[in-house]
Amino acid sequence: MTPWAPCHLVRFAGVMVLVYGVWFVLYDLWILPDGRLDEALSLFVASATGAVVRFGSDAVVTDGRVVWLGPRGIEVADGCNGLSSLSLFVGFVLAYPGAWIRRAVFIPLGLALIVVANVARCVVLLALLGWRPDWFDAVHTEHSVWVFYAVIFGLWVSWTHVGDRPAGPDPAGAPVSHARAA
Repeated sequence: MTPWAPCHLVRFAGVMVLVYGVWFVLYDLWILPDGRLDEALSLFVASATGAVVRFGSDAVVTDGRVVWLGPRGIEVADGCNGLSSLSLFVGFVLAYPGAWIRRAVFIPLGLALIVVANVARCVVLLALLGWRPDWFDAVHTEHSVWVFYAVIFGLWVSWTHVGDRPAGPDPAGAPVSHARAA
């Protein structure tokens, strides 16, 4: 049976609904009011953005969530720190079939890559403020979001190839057959 057989689609949709239900309850009732996770992620993204831009300019100042490049700056707000995208990725990996040991490796690596993609997005946005400030709003609200979600989609597609793959080929290199001899 293929991974996209009807029973697998129902399982995938059910697990996604369950993961998002749990995430939104946890987020709305505990994580959002507490604020520490959003704050920590926003501060990290701002700090990493400043560190990357600092390689090309001495005029970079990071002040909490704000990264300044000369007189212009960007603020890494809670909605822009990538937390919702990180949860989306985890939901995809948990919902799609795969070995738990592979999930234990793939999820942290994917989370790190998504954070790197968000830092790259913030670097581009900060550069746009100095180079083409008239493009900032369009890139911030429309274009960079699509690139960001393309990274998540690419990771999910990678997981569909890695997660449910058999452990390895037969030592002799022959395909594994489960037929019994008569």
